Amino acid sequence: MSLARLRWAIAIGIVVSVVAGAANAPSEPTGYRMDDYRSPTPTTLRGATVLSTDEARAHWEQRDAVFVDVLPQVPRPVGLPAMTIWREKPREDVPGSIWLPDTGYGALAPVMEQYFVHGLEQASGDNRDRMLVFYCLANCWMSWNAAKRAIAMGYTHVAWYPDGTDGWVANHLPLELRIPLQRPQATE
Repeated sequence: MSLARLRWAIAIGIVVSVVAGAANAPSEPTGYRMDDYRSPTPTTLRGATVLSTDEARAHWEQRDAVFVDVLPQVPRPVGLPAMTIWREKPREDVPGSIWLPDTGYGALAPVMEQYFVHGLEQASGDNRDRMLVFYCLANCWMSWNAAKRAIAMGYTHVAWYPDGTDGWVANHLPLELRIPLQRPQATE
């Protein structure tokens, strides 16, 4: 199958799942989602603006927002022999984004919470009024949780892009390879 046909098939699949999913979307919980992160998400997030792909694209083109990808990073398998070559799975995301992997879980370890805080400070230029657009994939609670967490931290202009890179690709928008923001080194 050609790349163009594959993208078209993905686009059709996303449109069908969005239309079907909107009717069956869960209600917005009061707290963070703690499990089953790859499942239908609500259509709302109190305190945030929910963006369509066209709206996300407009912010991206105007460069008036920082895009924050929170998709988890696949870890090196536990017990993999030291001599085994391990290649991390590449991540392609919205050009110009900052990638803060593993920060969309419902509960974060203190070191990950600090990583998230530091990442948002860096991304926003320490301006809590700077627009932040959180995303990962379609039907992924990680970006919902991260956006909710940013609101709780006092960021005033938070947006959630629920279709994430799936919606971006389906609309034939560009992607670029991304490496995560460096995590702090563990201290002993």
